[in-house]
Amino acid sequence: MNLSLFEEPASFPRDRLAQRLVELARENIWIGTSSWKYEGWVGQIYTRERYVTRGKFSKARFEAECLAEFAETFPAVCGDFSFYQFPSPDFWRKLFTGAPPALKFGLKIPEEVTVEVFPRHARYGPRAGQQNPSYLNAEALKALFLEPLEPYRNRIGPLILEFGARSTTPREFAASLDAFLKQLPGTFRYAVEVRNREFLQPLYFDTLRAHQAAHVFNAWTRMPQLHEQFAMEAAFTTDFTVTRALLRQGRPYEEAVKQFAPYEKTQDENPEARKALRDLLRRMKEERKAAYVFVNNRLEGNAPATIEAVVA
Repeated sequence: MNLSLFEEPASFPRDRLAQRLVELARENIWIGTSSWKYEGWVGQIYTRERYVTRGKFSKARFEAECLAEFAETFPAVCGDFSFYQFPSPDFWRKLFTGAPPALKFGLKIPEEVTVEVFPRHARYGPRAGQQNPSYLNAEALKALFLEPLEPYRNRIGPLILEFGARSTTPREFAASLDAFLKQLPGTFRYAVEVRNREFLQPLYFDTLRAHQAAHVFNAWTRMPQLHEQFAMEAAFTTDFTVTRALLRQGRPYEEAVKQFAPYEKTQDENPEARKALRDLLRRMKEERKAAYVFVNNRLEGNAPATIEAVVA
């Protein structure tokens, strides 16, 4: 059978990938994807028959139950959903009850405490363009997010603070971040993701190091490429690393969604990002440090295929 340049084989090597990822997890290297509810992975990571109701594929059943099958391949997942809300204690109970105990979660901290000014977007309603009164409110974060997660802390990897591009100076940002991190309990591992390349300097890295927080190495449209960030020795601020392979440099998020959805196969192979990820994994194995690597569909079109290529 002749395949086009980026077409995936009909039989995805799921069992082989699962075995390799289990081996890496034993070395404290946790690799997974950003979110998991993608119908485009049916026939690759997911088995269609498991979600058939009355002879038809059930989207509702798939979204409710697919995490268990996801964990048959991947030992870790990044929960992007928590960026948009403070999930209720009941939500956390159902999530962790329905997930296999071995599955490690990376979770994004709600934007309610990381967004300084709400974007001018319809989903923010009357708050669009307004200052956020809860910005860097540590008490709100502790009461509404950290305390409800406390019963599940052993199943959680990094908690990720994502800060979108902003107009503040590197010194101002580092000072506010320092004051915020001082107030957080040491129960969890924290990681900080920034979208301003000018923040990647000693002041920012020293702030993270002082609080044993990790810099999130992120492949993003306006950030330095992964290999450039990995070359910054000061960026390794604690005894674990967090990497999020999200987008090809220069490609807007909306364009990636339009081009790649429904994420059934690789459409734009990124050799530079793949090599950078392999180099990081080798380094973490040699240094015996924990690593969390989360790959997004928007990087190449299909996160499972990207991960398989990196660890093959």
